[in-house]
Amino acid sequence: MKRLLYFALVIASFVLFTVNVQPIQAQSNCDPSYPDVCIAPAPPDLDCDEIPYRNFRVVGGDPHGFDRDRDGIGCES
Repeated sequence: MKRLLYFALVIASFVLFTVNVQPIQAQSNCDPSYPDVCIAPAPPDLDCDEIPYRNFRVVGGDPHGFDRDRDGIGCES
């Protein structure tokens, strides 16, 4: 019985998490090069000191140049 309750709780948690989480880039006006944070596309060109995010994933073109060393991490601290 405890096992069944545990699995039901796990499944319910997964369903609620999946339904309520929406990717950040799904918000309007977010550049897809930064899929884990919402940063507006250029122009204007932004620098790391102008945004609140650090150590975020960078994919694709990196129009703002946040990933200077091209290791896939933007605005490394």
